[in-house]
Amino acid sequence: MQAPKWLNIERRPIPSGNTIFTVSILAIVAALVVAAIFFASYGISPFRAYGAILRGALGSWSGFSETLRRMIPLLLCGVGLTVAFRALFWNIGADGQLLLGTVAATWVALFSGLPDPLLLPVMFLAGFAAGALWGLIPAILKVKMGINDVITTLMMNYIAIYIVLYLIHGPWKGPSMRGFAYTDMFPQAARLPTIGHTHVHWPTLLMGLLIALLAYIMLNRTRTGFEIRVVGENPHAARYAGISEFKTVVTVMLISGGLAGFAGVGEVAGVHLRLLDPIQISMGYGYTAIIVAWLARKNPLGVIITSFFFGVLMAGGDVIKVNLGLPFQLINVFNGLIMFFLIGSEIFMRYKVTLRRR
Repeated sequence: MQAPKWLNIERRPIPSGNTIFTVSILAIVAALVVAAIFFASYGISPFRAYGAILRGALGSWSGFSETLRRMIPLLLCGVGLTVAFRALFWNIGADGQLLLGTVAATWVALFSGLPDPLLLPVMFLAGFAAGALWGLIPAILKVKMGINDVITTLMMNYIAIYIVLYLIHGPWKGPSMRGFAYTDMFPQAARLPTIGHTHVHWPTLLMGLLIALLAYIMLNRTRTGFEIRVVGENPHAARYAGISEFKTVVTVMLISGGLAGFAGVGEVAGVHLRLLDPIQISMGYGYTAIIVAWLARKNPLGVIITSFFFGVLMAGGDVIKVNLGLPFQLINVFNGLIMFFLIGSEIFMRYKVTLRRR
């Protein structure tokens, strides 16, 4: 298919940092412009709606703390997804891996019988291991049997949901919950400290920021990171160089799934303090983290910024529901539009499009 005569399209060898930043910002702006049409269709001024979102998410300490609370799981899942995406493994299963992390953490908190000082460290280790092993299954299926990674990781989300539902309606249903499908509350030693009376579990936030830095160093300064990049950029060259695709894919999924499980521990030990309905725990963090990682252009340090941005949107969703009377699902429209324009903007990463001069 030829380009129109009035357009000049040239292939870019490697997009510069300025190009990546500019195209990403323009994609977000385009998504916001289209989202404004939805606000207008409800009879709400887009400026009023966006102002309410910003004031609600950033204009007070309670709103800002809610933004940070939403940022934490997005940060951990997003960093893990950047590692997987760099090896061209499309992990769509962070939501399920997060839920498996909550299951492992709950078992340690309520049923392991460990001494109090060991509870939190073992909960995080168990959550990481559970998420990593859950991510290992589709990795092996892809490398050994050629099964599509998008399908397997996506389907395993639903398996994880029903595992949690079985546990909270069955063997783990708390006698003290008076008929509700919850486990008993975690003991005090299995709860993460928070900032004031908020749900911001600061140890997990600090670990998330440190993990983002370590992931960046690993991808750009180590042999393992080099192998991940080569497999993702040119699988044929990787095989020619003797780089094991099996080892690389298993490594990235252990990291990606483990970090999602890590995020799950933070949610049950720092926010809910018990295991409950999967929708209340994950709130779609694993799916939103896909957009977080993509907007960061698969850069772990960029995920710090993009996870905060989507934390603002998620916290703002509560505001537009309460203050403007709009459905909370409009935030999902935001997410979908941003993803749509990000994917559509990829052509401007690979090609320089200019108008032809007469």
